[in-house]
Amino acid sequence: MNDEKNLVINTKDALGEIVIAPEVIEVIIGIAASKVDGVYGMRGTFANNVTELLGRASHGKGIYLRAEEEGLKVDIYCYLNYGISVPKVALEIQDRVKQQVLFMTDIDLVEVNIHVVAVVPEKLPKPDFDELFPENGEENE
Repeated sequence: MNDEKNLVINTKDALGEIVIAPEVIEVIIGIAASKVDGVYGMRGTFANNVTELLGRASHGKGIYLRAEEEGLKVDIYCYLNYGISVPKVALEIQDRVKQQVLFMTDIDLVEVNIHVVAVVPEKLPKPDFDELFPENGEENE
């Protein structure tokens, strides 16, 4: 039984149908977008961030698919590195995402909308837990 959210690919062969879950396309888009130079990361939800802290990558975060009459549309929410050309990186994301989705699923995206959420100045060092939580009541003075 097909779920209405799944995408069915029309094939010319009589072997059967191919059904792709939207989550698969989201992962493809997330990986393709994050591999572009200048992309710091993708915007995620609290659940995505907790999942990544536990060591499991969440490749579909910041990706929102919409199936409309014209076809499949995608919104990508991302953080970019400081000092790069935003339009150049956004165009590269659009090209790479359309190319990878077409190559891997034979689905042509109608729209690829890029939303730059923030520009990250540089990779911030991770906080030292000893400084944040000193042992035995020791405080930095």
